[in-house]
Amino acid sequence: MDGAGTAGADGPDFPARHAPRCSGLGELDALVTQCRACPRLVAWREETAAAKRAAFRDWDYWARPVPGFGPADATVAVVGLAPAAHGGNRTGRMFTGDATGDFLFVALHSLGLASQPTSLHAEDGLTLRGVRLTSPVHCAPPANKPTPGERDTCRPWLAAELELLSPGLRAVVVLGGFGWQAVLPVLVEAGWQLPRPRPAFGHGAHVVLPATERRQELHLLGSYHPSQRNTFTGRLTMPMLVDVLREAATVGGLMAS
Repeated sequence: MDGAGTAGADGPDFPARHAPRCSGLGELDALVTQCRACPRLVAWREETAAAKRAAFRDWDYWARPVPGFGPADATVAVVGLAPAAHGGNRTGRMFTGDATGDFLFVALHSLGLASQPTSLHAEDGLTLRGVRLTSPVHCAPPANKPTPGERDTCRPWLAAELELLSPGLRAVVVLGGFGWQAVLPVLVEAGWQLPRPRPAFGHGAHVVLPATERRQELHLLGSYHPSQRNTFTGRLTMPMLVDVLREAATVGGLMAS
C-alpha cells in the first residue's frame, strides 16, 4: 500500500474517510491493519505485545488491528466483539489463538463451514466456506471492553465490510450484546429496516429484515458470545452455538434445510 493510503492513520476520522471508498475486501483489510485512530487501543495492543504472556514469549505479536477473515462471497457474516489481547492481537487473524476461537471453530467445522476444528495461527491452512468472521472493534481492548466512542470510531470498517458482502449476504450472526448494539445502526445506515421497537438481543434471537429497494432480505441472529465465562458456566453450550450457526447456514444456502 502506498503512503497516500495510510496518511493520517492516527486521526480519529481515518476509518470514516477511507472505509467507504474501498472497492474490495482486500483493500479494506489492508487499510484496517494500518489504523491508529483510537489512542487507548493502540497503546494497549502494543503494550500487550511488548509484555507478552509467558506461554507466548517466543511469538512476534501482530499488535495491529485484526481484519475480517473469510471469503468475499460469504453469505453468512459472524460478528464478535473485538480481538483478544493474546489471541487475534498475537496471531493477526480473527478468532485465532484463544479459547473463544477454539470453541467457535469446532462449531463451524462440525457444520462443514471450516476446513479444520482448530485455529492456531494465520498460516495453519484454515479456510472457511461461505462464512466471514469480523468484529465491530478491530483492536484488542483492555479488559475486553471497548468504549462506546471506540466502537463508533471503528464502525465505518464494519459498515464497509457488510456493504462489500451485501450482494450475497443472507444472514448475520451476532455473538453477544455488544456486537448486537454495534450492528443494528450499521444495518439501518446500509438500507435495511428494523422492526419497532428495535429487536432485543438474546440467544436464539432471529429477526428477518425484509427486502427493500436497495437490499435483499437479511436474517439477523443472536448467540451468546463464546467467551470462557459463558462456555465454562454452561450459559453457552456447543449444541446451542451449533444450532444458531446451522440456522444461519441454512438461510445462507450453505446447508440443506
